Parts: sequence; C-alpha cells; structure tokens
Amino acid sequence: MSSKNKYIVRQPIKDMQGNIIGNEIVYHGESQTYGGEENDFAAADTIYSFLTQNTDKVLSGSLNFMTFTTTLLMKKTPRLFNKGELVIQVDDSVIVHPLAMRFVEQFAKEGYQVAVNEFQFSPRYLSLVDRFDYIKINFQNTTDNSIRNIVEVAHSMNKKCIATMVDSEALYQKAAEAGVDAMEGPWAAEKLNTVPHSGGYLQSNFFRLMVAVTADEPNVEQIEQIIAMDATLTYSLLRLVNSAYFALRNRASSVQQAIMVMGLGQLRQWIYLMSMEQSGELDQGQEEFLKLSFLRATFCSELLRFAKDVPISRSDAYLMGMFSTLDYLIAAPLEEILNQVPISEEVKVALLSGEGRCGALYHLVRSYERADWKEITRLAEELSIPTEQLTTVYFKCVNEVNSIWSQLMEVATDAPPPVNPETLLE
Repeated sequence: MSSKNKYIVRQPIKDMQGNIIGNEIVYHGESQTYGGEENDFAAADTIYSFLTQNTDKVLSGSLNFMTFTTTLLMKKTPRLFNKGELVIQVDDSVIVHPLAMRFVEQFAKEGYQVAVNEFQFSPRYLSLVDRFDYIKINFQNTTDNSIRNIVEVAHSMNKKCIATMVDSEALYQKAAEAGVDAMEGPWAAEKLNTVPHSGGYLQSNFFRLMVAVTADEPNVEQIEQIIAMDATLTYSLLRLVNSAYFALRNRASSVQQAIMVMGLGQLRQWIYLMSMEQSGELDQGQEEFLKLSFLRATFCSELLRFAKDVPISRSDAYLMGMFSTLDYLIAAPLEEILNQVPISEEVKVALLSGEGRCGALYHLVRSYERADWKEITRLAEELSIPTEQLTTVYFKCVNEVNSIWSQLMEVATDAPPPVNPETLLE
C-alpha cells in the first residue's frame, strides 16, 4: 500500500425505494490488506490512525458499514464507533481465521451489527448465517440461481440482503427481481429519486434568482428585488441569517441586510435547496441528492486550491459541482440549461464533455465518489494535486456540508407566517 495513495470514501447504501440506509466506508488498498501479515498491519495502522482523528467527521448520524481485517479487529478498532452507528463487515479472510470470528462474536454480544461481504452459497458460509445481520452479495460474480437461494435462506432467518457492485440499470432490475433489501454500487449511488421541474422552470422566479446570483458580477439590487417579491423566500432567508448558525449580535431585518450577512456563496446553496422545496416536502432521497450537489460543489472548490493550471476561479469550480445535477432538477437537456446560466465556457465544456483541465477536476470528484482508485491517482497526479491530501479534504467537505445542511433544513421545515414583502425593502 503506497504511503501516498491512501484514500477513504463514503458510498451510499440504498433501499429499493432509493432511500439511504447507511454509508459504506471504503479505503484504498483494502483488497491488498489480506496478502500478508506485514501488509495487514500497515493497512490497519493507516485506517486506525485516520479514524482516531476523524471519527466525528466520518460519522454523520447514519449507519456506517466498514470492512474490518483481523488486525483491525484485534486492535479493537470497532470501539472507535458508537455501536448504533456501525456495521462490522467481514469477508473470507476473517471467516477462515482461527481467532478472528471470536472477536466478531464478542463485538456482536456488545451490540454491534455484523455484515458479511460477498456471501457464497457454500457450507462454510451457510453455517455462519445466524452470526450476521446483513448478507452482501456481489451481483457481478454470483449466478442467478445462487442469488435466489441466498436471498431465500437469508430472509427465512430474518437477515437483510444487500446487492453490491450494482453499476447498471440491468443489475438494478436483477436486484429488484431477486428481492434484495438494499443495494450499492456506482449506478445505485447515482440513482436519484427526484421529480424534475418542467421546462417552464427555466423561466420561473427561482431560476431567475439562480441566474442572478451566478452572474460574473452579480447585481445585488436585482437579487434583493427578486427575493423580496416572494414572501416564502423572504421569510426563509431572514430566519436563516438570524439563526444560531450566523450568531448575529443584531438581527437582520431586511433582505438587503440578510444578503450582506450570508454572502453570495451560501446564498447559492440556500437557493438550490429552496428550489427543490417547491416540488413539495423533501423526502430522504431528495435530501441526499441535494447534499450530493453541495458536496460536489465544495469538493471541486477545495481541490482547486491544490490543482495547477486549471483556468477557473474557486467560485466557478463550486458552480461546476453544484450545476452537475441541474438536469435532474429541471426537465430539460443540461446543455440547454447551461446556456441560460452565466458560467465560464470551461465549466460548460467540463460538464458536457469532460474535456480540458476543468474536465479533469470534475472527473476526479466523480471518480472519488465511485472509489475508482486508479482514476483518482491518475487525475490527481495530472492536476498536480498531492494524493495524500485527498481524503483529508474530502472529509473536511463532508463535515462542512453536514453542518450547513442542518442549518438549511431547520429553516426549510418551518412554515412561514404571513409576510408583507414590501415592508422588507425599506
């Protein structure tokens, strides 16, 4: 395991309705940690060190699935996690180890849940079914007959089945037909259960506001007028800037004051959230979709601090990540949407074709989401981004997005009282 290329990524695990039930924590070199004792201890030290320093960032109140080697189990690494927020995953290297399963059984007695990776329809695995809470099945390496048999046995014992390596619509349909309880993989992660706005949304008040705040030289007076024309927008904006998140000494009492407090960067995030609110109450799938937009935006912007010769500003990089999901929000081709938004040509090219240095930065962010280790390293080196910085920057962005999101949702869930927008222009 290279001393430089140590990556840790969160990947969503979704139920068959698209709701996230937890996140798998995947770390680079995982498949190489079982080849020998020396490699195993080196990998364990890498993960243990990171988790010791970053557990509060890795955990965000959801269930976390993580593979533990024998060495990690012996170091009692699971106890870094709250037992209600961790599923201990094991694979064949632990199952065949003479002592490892004893550690697993002890953690299970303490209240931790346990999952088995790449379950096989064989006597060795079937004899241990009662030890596991989750059965994970690799849908790319398991025959249809074995999948059906595994799901049937697991469900008969009240165990939940998770399809892994779901990277296409065909495999999703296969998982659904097999009756699994959840799925994960590149295609599953990007399956977004959102109801897009009609093409007419391009002329709506929210889209006008989005265009106004993303202009090269935003007109604050124009932004103020658009917000003040809408009572819901006005109320929500004032409530947010007067919340504990901004900790103002004196309350902001006008749209103009609120914009000055928030700044255009956070205003863009808030607008994006409120635009989705117009489709109705946010469900969990929509929440995760919007958080993905924020995370891509923040990650793109932060990585630009390290990247060399990328001809855009950090603001442009932020918009590149944020606008990467616009075609899921609006029922129109992404090219048509981007033509109506004043962003740089380099960002448009990156989002539409993936070309250029901007395209490489965007592709790096997407590759990190998919835990595509080879591409992550190649693109980071191409952009002169130190690979040892990637995981730290990624989880810094995750933590920032979670913090901002909690504040935005507190505001968004409150119904606004009657407001006279004209009085707020004074």
